[in-house]
Amino acid sequence: MRILVVGSGGREHALVWKIAQSKLVDKIFCAPGNGGTALQAENIDIRADDIAGLVRFGRREKIDLTVVGPEVPLTLGIADEFEKCRLPVFGPNKAAAAMEGSKVFSKELMRTYGVPTADFKVFGEAGAACAYIEKAGAPCVVKADGLAAGKGVIVAKTVDEAKAAVRQIMEGRVFGPAGDRVIVEECLTGQEASILVLTDSKDVIPLATSQDHKRIFDNDEGPNTGGMGAYSPAPVVTPALFDEIMKKIVYRTIDGLVKEGITYRGILYAGVMLTKDGPKTLEFNARFGDPETEAILPRMTSDIVEAMLAAASGNLGKFAQAGGLAWQTRPCVCVVCAAEGYPGEYKKGLPVSGLDAAGAMQDVMIFHAGTKKKDAGVVTGGGRVLCVSALGAAIRDARDKAYQAVGKIHFEGMQYRTDIAAKAL
Repeated sequence: MRILVVGSGGREHALVWKIAQSKLVDKIFCAPGNGGTALQAENIDIRADDIAGLVRFGRREKIDLTVVGPEVPLTLGIADEFEKCRLPVFGPNKAAAAMEGSKVFSKELMRTYGVPTADFKVFGEAGAACAYIEKAGAPCVVKADGLAAGKGVIVAKTVDEAKAAVRQIMEGRVFGPAGDRVIVEECLTGQEASILVLTDSKDVIPLATSQDHKRIFDNDEGPNTGGMGAYSPAPVVTPALFDEIMKKIVYRTIDGLVKEGITYRGILYAGVMLTKDGPKTLEFNARFGDPETEAILPRMTSDIVEAMLAAASGNLGKFAQAGGLAWQTRPCVCVVCAAEGYPGEYKKGLPVSGLDAAGAMQDVMIFHAGTKKKDAGVVTGGGRVLCVSALGAAIRDARDKAYQAVGKIHFEGMQYRTDIAAKAL
């Protein structure tokens, strides 16, 4: 089979790495890819949001399966366009991807079908939102409706902070048209968990649980990022709690989409807050999480291409009957190495050293996120530069190994959290 992976981050490198292990695969392309994907795939100079260019490439190269990593092409309808050309694609269509592309859509779907989530109100005008915040008080959460690269959620501790967030989003246009509408919702407290499932709308197969770390600094301080590290499994999600999440959140959501006439094929990701009143949904994503993927896929022992083909073709039930997904018991911890200044402004083109030494460690995987190949080496090319993942006999072992590997890597201004997976200990 000839596989095309769309995207350029750590998630896409992890997908390429896992797909390369499949006995079904002869050739992998990655568009546009990064310095790491180039090790196992042929990087193609087509942007992830150039849908027409990707379709042309898929037709010309007779691609047997396209795997879409990022949310932007999904919300632009890449799956619809590939399906029109009878090119198999792993990822939800445009209508289904609205679960991530519009927080208003997903929140209203949750309200309609009884999926537990924070109470919320939607506003299309800054003055009305600020007046509501004055009345409702703080803390609260302000969310831009559309895509904002994981940064469109502001947890405001005071009324003034919340009103400033509304004005930044709606008047300052910091997230562009994603801020045409905002959601103001109650602030939930508790531990977060990431629940990812494979679905074709008829059947559901859960992936291993994981937990992400969104804030830039230790102790969950500083601004939100795309994710600074993850670990799998998440011990806080007990079997009983997992069953409750599946029943009240995952199944109700997929059933709700079906009732709305929407078929969902691909990965559905629920960000869940484990509150004293039970699990509540923070958000949905329409694709593999990043960096959760870099902590989950090293634990998967199944052929991921078989699973993706089954979901894409609506045959997930048969795949489940044949055994479904299998996992090793060893946990995995992933630590993100980011550029100085991220999630704000940062430099690019800085040389990265120590990758060979870190990658030579047993049970350590280096997934490139924001890198580029230059001459004989690798340079930085994004805010999140590398994801360093390690397997261990227990979470503490995996964590220690990941940080030992991080210690071998260097680029100017490299920053990373030192408390990834501490909650699990």
